Amino acid sequence: MNSQQFDIKAVPKAELHVHVEGTLEPDMLLDFARRNDVAIPYRSMADILAAYRFSDLQSFLEIYWAGLTVLRTERDFYELTLAYLSRVREDNVVHAEVYITPADHTERGVPFEAVMEGISGAYADARSQLDITGGMILCVRRHKPLDEAFAAIEAARPWRDEILALGMGGPEKGYPPGPFAEVFASARTLGWRTTAHAGEEGPSDYVGEAVDRLGVDRIDHGVQCEADPVLMRRLADSGIPLTVCPLSNVALKVFPSLEQHNLRRLLHAGLCVTVNSDDPAYFGGHVNENFIRTAAALGLTPEEQLVLADNSLRAAFMDEERRGRCQDIIRDLRSPGAATVSACPSSQPPR
Repeated sequence: MNSQQFDIKAVPKAELHVHVEGTLEPDMLLDFARRNDVAIPYRSMADILAAYRFSDLQSFLEIYWAGLTVLRTERDFYELTLAYLSRVREDNVVHAEVYITPADHTERGVPFEAVMEGISGAYADARSQLDITGGMILCVRRHKPLDEAFAAIEAARPWRDEILALGMGGPEKGYPPGPFAEVFASARTLGWRTTAHAGEEGPSDYVGEAVDRLGVDRIDHGVQCEADPVLMRRLADSGIPLTVCPLSNVALKVFPSLEQHNLRRLLHAGLCVTVNSDDPAYFGGHVNENFIRTAAALGLTPEEQLVLADNSLRAAFMDEERRGRCQDIIRDLRSPGAATVSACPSSQPPR
């Protein structure tokens, strides 16, 4: 298969690293603000787009948190999630795992139930209407007290079966993952898998700490691992996936440009790398756009892109039968005798 014939849309894939709040497109932000009578500092689409200029993770988070204020009701979370799932199904995403941070909303007075019911309702309809599977990754905030994280797990028990994993997000600098070890152990008693943001703006040490102290199944971002060759080898040998978000990394100045991104180097070092969007409304692209622009910048071959898509399925917390059917499609798209770049072991479903 040559690059002229290759179409990433023909390839089934999973999205493993996306924050549902980060899928809030400017038009929906304005609509929700009007519907909920929320004052925002933007009067038009142009105002919003002008605000989407970030110098680092913290400057992005400040704008991101401002956008959260328009999300108030179960209907808001339902419509937001279903709009995202509908959009990525167009990219041939067959399975999507969305990060949700209830504390970002409950601290504003939004009921926990509104958040969870809205999102779980959207997934229920998407499964039947769109043939897309997936679920929630319950996100705790690393820059907040441990008590908040434990409380989130307890509050989420009624939705235990809709939650695939516990994750951790928030600003990395100065907030190593290790102190949350007991929180992650608690999540595993509920049958949840685990993942954590590490090695985006934080050092490679945070990646190792997330593996050793939190016992995570996946690392979100993880691109700073390249600074530690020993850690790189460990990740390759263990098959722990990295949910890399190329356009996000460039927007937040983790890399100066896509041409300087290390995704291809990580892939050829044997790491189980996947491609994801993170916050597509803010960073300019859903999954396929991340594939297309990264492939152009790094010279990724069709075979390398197929491996990345296959890695996403292998790393997903999804049904084994569905995983196998999708991998068969990828296998049929590959050129005869093509070598596998990465040997990423399949992640077993949580229950």
